[in-house]
Amino acid sequence: MSERDYAPLSIACVRGLCDKIYDKRKFAGVEIEKMVKDFSDTNNTSQIKRLIRVLGQDLMSSTNPNVKNGALMGLSSVAVGLGKGCVNYLPELTHPIIACFSESESRVRYQAAEALFNVLKIARGDSLPQFPIVFDALARLAADPEPQVKQGAELLDRLVKDIVTESSSFDLAAFVPMLRERIYTRNAFGRQFIVSWVSVLDAVPDIDLIVHLPELLDGLFKMLDDANSEIRRMCDVQLSEFLRSIKKDPSRVDFQAMINILITHAQSPEELLQLTAITWIKEFVELAGGGMLPYASGVLAAVLPCLAYCDDPRKNIRETAATVNFQLTKLVVSEGTDSQPADGDKPQSERGRVVEGEGDTEDERKGEGEGRLDLPAVVGVLTQMLHHSSVHTKVAALDWILHLYNKLPNEMFAATGAVFVGVVGSLTDAADDVVRRALAVLAEICSCPAAHAGDLESSPYYYKFLQALLRLLAADDNLLEDRGAFIIRQLCVLLNAEDIYRAVSRCLLQERNLRFVATMVDVLNTILLTAAELYDLRLQLRSFDKPATHALFEGLYACWCHSPVSLLALCLLTHNYAHCNALIATFGDLEITVDFLTEVDKLVQLIESPIFAWGTTWRST
Repeated sequence: MSERDYAPLSIACVRGLCDKIYDKRKFAGVEIEKMVKDFSDTNNTSQIKRLIRVLGQDLMSSTNPNVKNGALMGLSSVAVGLGKGCVNYLPELTHPIIACFSESESRVRYQAAEALFNVLKIARGDSLPQFPIVFDALARLAADPEPQVKQGAELLDRLVKDIVTESSSFDLAAFVPMLRERIYTRNAFGRQFIVSWVSVLDAVPDIDLIVHLPELLDGLFKMLDDANSEIRRMCDVQLSEFLRSIKKDPSRVDFQAMINILITHAQSPEELLQLTAITWIKEFVELAGGGMLPYASGVLAAVLPCLAYCDDPRKNIRETAATVNFQLTKLVVSEGTDSQPADGDKPQSERGRVVEGEGDTEDERKGEGEGRLDLPAVVGVLTQMLHHSSVHTKVAALDWILHLYNKLPNEMFAATGAVFVGVVGSLTDAADDVVRRALAVLAEICSCPAAHAGDLESSPYYYKFLQALLRLLAADDNLLEDRGAFIIRQLCVLLNAEDIYRAVSRCLLQERNLRFVATMVDVLNTILLTAAELYDLRLQLRSFDKPATHALFEGLYACWCHSPVSLLALCLLTHNYAHCNALIATFGDLEITVDFLTEVDKLVQLIESPIFAWGTTWRST
């Protein structure tokens, strides 16, 4: 090959540059440096371009690793010879070097890292226009399997980070998509590389990475379940730093852009990931206040199942979830309330804002739907939670439904159709707490806005509920035996006992299963005679001195006829002694069964108890 083919390089220089021995390559590199300095001093740009083309194209096209290494040495020497003047030729210098990062020969990749280091060290901040391709190359080198190449890549990476952090013209907005593109890598070294870059940028006071956090948050959270403990540690530390910055200055944080990411990860089976996500949600609800209400359904779907955790390792998750749940309930305020918390009592980012129901006009509550509770979505989540296996989760869901009925009765009445069946089904739950909450909700439904004050009869759900309850009890003898009395007593506390007895009696009169009716009457009768909750109703029937009481007795009488012994007890309670004698006279015509004798025995014991102490006169007759 003639000397003209490599001009302005001599054949001897090319041979030295491509030699296996490093010292010979180095000597040739020094010769190139001197040559370039001379060209630069005389402003001979054509020769400089010719030299770069020979090195970057002609020699670099060889398949021989030694020739490629020589070309890399030559390009590095050109940059050294040009000094700061190399910025005029950066694309021509860097592109051939970066292309070598894809070479199969590890020595070439290492030499390429060293050559790029030398070029960028000279160019410093002027190399930022080449940053996209440089960063892409660094990302590939970070995952290189060869230790020597990785070592060279680490040195290059530190240099590039220094260049970026010391520059005032770094384009963060253009860089973030590059981070986002690579943040989902599964390679451990690649993940460490990305987290290190996020950490370095976040540490620079003049770089506001929080603004771009929504684009990076999902990828960072995914790294929390990495098998590598060091990656988990790095990511956890960085997320903690981000959260600290958010708490310090919430005004620049786009909470709405990140909350759904957190909701997704809060449902992860991995403990660290779940705890971190729920901790972030807790802070978001505290800082953003009513701005989180539109996302309440997602938050509840994430945190309510966590209330089921009873083991020590997940104690922190459970407690944090409980805090989130409590915080969220405080954000739902009553319809049309005029009272508002003092501005200083509101969360920092909620000051000057409003949440649903604070009496503000529609126009004042526009803007990204802030403060608007998506009630159908929330109700859908809560009814789904009623089927959860955990008592704590079901209780929390029922508490939420009751809270919504108390705070937003009109909206909840419209949603009752979606709630009713699930809440009624909760009455069959094995846990007393669940049944109590379900009854409280059903009592609230029966007292809905459509009902006139104090008039349960006008409620469209009152009889519907009682009929559904009786169907449940009729279908399950164990439920009737174990929970029937408990449910009726709770209802008498929550609603008016007289109304309950009158309505249940009417419903039983329509029941075709007469055996069930008789059993149910016995249950109602026992409660009427013995339960503390029905003391006032007992006194009312015992007095038997008002037309309303007479009407109640007549309504009960028709139903109590299905159980002779219970009917006798009702007549005793109301001092209808003559009728009692007539009833007893008919007992001889009845079929004597074990159940009948059992009820008679119970009544005899009651008559001899203080409950019927006032009946001494009748007993003596």
